[in-house]
Amino acid sequence: MQYNDYRALGVTLLSNGLLAYYPQLKIDDAEMMVILQLEMFAQKGDFFPTNEEIAANTNFSVAEIGSLLQKLIEQNFLVIDQVTDQKGMIGNKYNLNQLYDKLDKLLAGKTDSTLNKNGKDNSTSVIDNSPLNQLVRQFEIEFGRYLSPIEREEIAAWLNVDHYDPAIIKLALREAVLSQAYSLKYIDRILLNWQRHNLKTVSEVQKFLRRNR
Repeated sequence: MQYNDYRALGVTLLSNGLLAYYPQLKIDDAEMMVILQLEMFAQKGDFFPTNEEIAANTNFSVAEIGSLLQKLIEQNFLVIDQVTDQKGMIGNKYNLNQLYDKLDKLLAGKTDSTLNKNGKDNSTSVIDNSPLNQLVRQFEIEFGRYLSPIEREEIAAWLNVDHYDPAIIKLALREAVLSQAYSLKYIDRILLNWQRHNLKTVSEVQKFLRRNR
């Protein structure tokens, strides 16, 4: 597909506030993906997509989508409204108003400690600049898709359990992309190989790569 073909698929508008603060609303990544899908369908005029339609756009099964929707309803982020169309037909629609009400309250209740001397919000930069979030965004850009919760946990384990340097992980990602291998398992093998060679710094990895090109 060409760039214009992708443009023809349309664009989904989403609040940057939601993207930055959904963890503080206790929304996990899987639930956020469902919210993104609901927004996409709604902005195309489909206010009650089926679980099958949502699942087709994600890495989740139909059953998992059903469970995630139920969790959003139980947490009062999502409501199913009954509506009547112009022909008098009764139907349903998903309503995310309560989610945005909660987001409004969160933002309104932010303290001055999150503001810098120019009155600008610093809290988003704190969230955005965490090593895990930086890596996740980089992987999603290179893979051309959202990562699943399990994939995000694996990257977190590289940082917190294996204690890999984020810069080393980015180098492994680059090597995988150069090989057109868009897989965390492939990247894990690269990292293990470098670990076996006792490569601990970016400079050591780069020298190793130059020797083995």
